[in-house]
Amino acid sequence: MKVVIVGGVAGGATAAARIRRLDEQAEIVVFERSGYISYANCGLPYYIGGIISNPEDLTLQTPESFDNRFRIQMKVHHEVIAIHPEKKTVSVKNLGTGEEFEETYDKLLLSPGANPTQPRLPGMGLKQLFTLRTVEDTFRIKDYVDTYRPKSVVLAGGGFISLEVAENLRELGMDVTIVQRPKQLMNPFDADMAAFIHAEIRKHGIKLALGYSVEGFQETENGVDVLLKDAAPLHADMVVLAIGVTPESTLAKDAGLELGIKGSILVNDRMETSIPDIYAVGDAVQVKHFVTGEDALIALAGPANKQGRIAADNICGGDSHYQGSQGSSVIKVFTMTAAATGINEVAAQKAGISYDKVILSPMSHAGYYPGGKLMTMKVLFEKETYRLLGAQIVGYEGVDKRLDVLATALRAGIKATDLKDLDLAYAPPYSSAKDPVNMAGFIIDNLKNGIVKQWYLEDADSLPKDGSVTLLDTRTAEEYAGGHIEGFLNIPVDELRKRLGELAQAKPVYLICQSGLRSYIASRILTGNGFSCYNFAGGYRFYETVKYDRCLTSQATACGMDTK
Repeated sequence: MKVVIVGGVAGGATAAARIRRLDEQAEIVVFERSGYISYANCGLPYYIGGIISNPEDLTLQTPESFDNRFRIQMKVHHEVIAIHPEKKTVSVKNLGTGEEFEETYDKLLLSPGANPTQPRLPGMGLKQLFTLRTVEDTFRIKDYVDTYRPKSVVLAGGGFISLEVAENLRELGMDVTIVQRPKQLMNPFDADMAAFIHAEIRKHGIKLALGYSVEGFQETENGVDVLLKDAAPLHADMVVLAIGVTPESTLAKDAGLELGIKGSILVNDRMETSIPDIYAVGDAVQVKHFVTGEDALIALAGPANKQGRIAADNICGGDSHYQGSQGSSVIKVFTMTAAATGINEVAAQKAGISYDKVILSPMSHAGYYPGGKLMTMKVLFEKETYRLLGAQIVGYEGVDKRLDVLATALRAGIKATDLKDLDLAYAPPYSSAKDPVNMAGFIIDNLKNGIVKQWYLEDADSLPKDGSVTLLDTRTAEEYAGGHIEGFLNIPVDELRKRLGELAQAKPVYLICQSGLRSYIASRILTGNGFSCYNFAGGYRFYETVKYDRCLTSQATACGMDTK
């Protein structure tokens, strides 16, 4: 059996190695148009910033190491320019010599990846304008930074690559501005959770221009102007475009393979395309979202590696199936960690799923052990069934651990109420006897059993201020004096029982505290005394962070720039 693989990196290189492990006699040829067959995409921004100092550390495997270990022909600087399914051949161009030739195959695997999205805007060819996708892209940016010592940069886009590049360039001392058309960074997160990411970025001196559209680029004597719709241009020494990726499916389209959303390659759960003996994996393929079952594009290394393994199994006569992607991801944002899995509120609404949520602010480990830090968790679940839908966490320690537990629970079909029963490792330096994941389960179980009812951030502006309800802040007097929601009465939870007479039992009570715990205790006290209560999901810390972020963003939209 002869297998030809188009493209290396996560999907193609993984498949090649797996095929060899399954079939020692197979002839395997990989064509890669770049000079690197297997490299650490996710590490590229950290080489630019000098965190990774040796460029060789970015290369996971070389053609020589692949051949030595796996007896696989890795042909770099070779581009497959056409597929001929009727002849079972591909046309290949040697980019070094210009020579073109045909290569036969029994099985063909496409792993072409995706290209940085480059809109048709004026000035796209300027030398100060960069994208980041390959090792070569990284070297170009690194060489430009080292040679010209730019003092300022504008990044267009607010996703993973943009934030990682922004952090690394800021750490080099550059003045950094991120421009993003939506009014938030990081689309996997809801806007309220993204507010914590915004705060961390602003704290480190990066400017955010949220809600602005880039309309073009114009070279100047000392740099480049980024032209914005309905706003003054932003000037910088260089620009990095990071507005997303587009599936690389030109070969597939020309060969007559069926395509999916945004021109992606259509595959089944065995990673087979519409033409027999042709498989496809990675960022170029359309997949099913594990939570919604809907068609999706999820360009992440984890899914690409798994798809490469599954395609290899099936090429070698196995019967492996891809169960769908749920988009589990994590990112370092200076000292903060942000992670998400499954779907967020926006996606749930779009999918027509009836959902509820809990928001909590637990400590990363036992409060009595030094060094514990707060994190903010948001867990979504389906009403009635309590099926887990997704989770988002931002914090400074232990975030990835909790996100991975929730991602595993979601994949395993564990109900949200059963999170309370998970038997998780505990020692004071690492967790609490009631882990944050357990705490989320306790809250959801209380909701299910009617022990607590919630009100949410989106309800704040519509709460009656005519005296028909009681608005109650249960923090200390000092906390209340430091900031509170207008119209809320302050009765600290420890004084509540002796001050019940100050409250009208006939009125519903809407409670808030710093994190949600004291107001929950207060709600149980009041419920036990005949009151109808609603506890705020998230606490005042959550409320204040989100409201302040929205204020900054709206001011920036009005004045033209967010410099906070």
